Amino acid sequence: MPTPKNISNFKPLITNLAQTSHYQVIFGLPSSGTLSSYLNARGVNTTFVTESSGLLCSSASIPGSSLGTADINGNFMGVQEKMAHTRIFTQMQLEFYVDSDYRMMKFLEHWMEYIASGSGQNPANPGYYYRMQYPDYYKSNSTKIIKFDRDYKKEFVYNFIGLFPINMSSVPVSYDSSEIMKVSVAFNYERYIPGQISSLSSALGTSNNVGDNNQPPATTASTTEANSNLLGPPKAIGLNSQETLNEFYKFGYNGGKSAKKFIGPVP
Repeated sequence: MPTPKNISNFKPLITNLAQTSHYQVIFGLPSSGTLSSYLNARGVNTTFVTESSGLLCSSASIPGSSLGTADINGNFMGVQEKMAHTRIFTQMQLEFYVDSDYRMMKFLEHWMEYIASGSGQNPANPGYYYRMQYPDYYKSNSTKIIKFDRDYKKEFVYNFIGLFPINMSSVPVSYDSSEIMKVSVAFNYERYIPGQISSLSSALGTSNNVGDNNQPPATTASTTEANSNLLGPPKAIGLNSQETLNEFYKFGYNGGKSAKKFIGPVP
């Protein structure tokens, strides 16, 4: 049965809620293929894509997912069971301000144009036809959304694998009173990974939000084995990985200073 509680018991929880207006979008271009040079030739350099385009994102949606299920009959008399068979990721909708140089429009328009430019023909030719590029050439594996709050103490990261634009909505223009121009784009992706996935977080055993409780991650054999199963074998950086972790916990990880002392520059 419910137990009486004072306001002081739950005040720290309800007065420390996340807000929707603090986030950052960071785009990353695929390392293979010629998308980067294709965009650069059209006035959209890599610096704009990786540093500025995300700042123009006026609204974003934290992605969702669901599980596809199948009904199982006959295992138990008179009982119908559901079993999960597929994880389904929903499309992500982003809205962007358009700068006066129209680089945001060019970035999105020519990214989609590049996807369908596999024929190699001049688009101005009357007989032009579409052929899709190889997926590795246009899918981004390094785009992320970082959700944080005003104090910057905590963050929640979504790392997208296989992301690319599939629909750019029409942009209305008119002779009415001027407003800030915006463009809305739907992105598809294969999956996302929540939490940090850098080489440093993998070495520390904190990738994928492991140990995200303001305490150093456990270093027991079972935890190390679990991390290895999730993220692959730990990478040895500088010293032996286990020895590096022990030194981190002994001296503390103060903004990277101790890390540089023991493992050199962060990769």
